[in-house]
Amino acid sequence: MPAASTFVRKLNEQVANEFAAHQQYVACAVYFDAKALPQLAGFFYRQALEERSHAMMMIRFLLDTGAEVTTPGVEAPRAGFCDVVEPVALALEQERRVSEQINELAATARDERNYPAEQFLQWFIAEQIEEVATMSDLLQVAERSRDHVAEIEGFLAREHPGGDGETDAGAPKAAGA
Repeated sequence: MPAASTFVRKLNEQVANEFAAHQQYVACAVYFDAKALPQLAGFFYRQALEERSHAMMMIRFLLDTGAEVTTPGVEAPRAGFCDVVEPVALALEQERRVSEQINELAATARDERNYPAEQFLQWFIAEQIEEVATMSDLLQVAERSRDHVAEIEGFLAREHPGGDGETDAGAPKAAGA
């Protein structure tokens, strides 16, 4: 795979996007943590770690294929929110945007006939379907329960209990893992 390919450039950009998503989820988690909402905080802290892991998977792929890796800087995340719904709505927008970015990467890989890259991205495509669905459900609950935050906390405790440390066996390997 040539180091100057469009796919490599876009995947390096996606690494930056994933790190930015990580930072945004940390900011959301901190917002909820400061409001003594442990389920929401824990959910977003776990989401942050997941986004970081995605960036590291992409870095590992670039390294394994001999492509150049750039270490990106990211803009500061949004940290202030007017209510508990706003960070969840932001998260759903972010997941939809990432889905578009991943799909564009897959199209670029296909256009370049970069079959290893196309195969690598299949896991991310499936992951994004799950992420958008999860955030869509959480947003519906948050909007419905904006004045009864304990109901949102209860939903997360029931439907998304803390991580058990297991990783998806089909997930790509992450750099540093």
